[in-house]
Amino acid sequence: MAENGGGAVRPPRNRTPDDPEAVARRRAFAELLGEFRRTAVLVPLGEEPGPDGERGLLTADWGGIRFILAFSDEQALARYAQARGAYRRAWTYQTILGARLLDVAVPAAGAPCGVALDCADGEDGMVFPPVRGIVPEGAAVDRDEDEGRAV
Repeated sequence: MAENGGGAVRPPRNRTPDDPEAVARRRAFAELLGEFRRTAVLVPLGEEPGPDGERGLLTADWGGIRFILAFSDEQALARYAQARGAYRRAWTYQTILGARLLDVAVPAAGAPCGVALDCADGEDGMVFPPVRGIVPEGAAVDRDEDEGRAV
């Protein structure tokens, strides 16, 4: 809560969907999402086999959601390896279009799944959660299971 000039505490301003700041943030995120969908990213292979017996994509679980780890370039992957203390390890990766990750790999995960881009880069990284408008509706966590449709 914020304090006004008289010392009283007032609640933060309520934001509406048409609030200019909210509109600007949605527009900026939509631009980032579009750029990600059109861009090929590096996706390391994990140590565990995937459903077809081959090595699956590297993932990390956070807050009950699985995230496929993707990197914009080899330097971003190297920063991740360094942060994990695995800099000397050989990292095998695939180059995958962002749209293919969101539209194919996320639904194939079999669990709530999103994509984390450049996760070792702090605020410069990006998270694409498994919600409507980012992943296919059937893979989104913000849908009504009973009705089979988004809420």
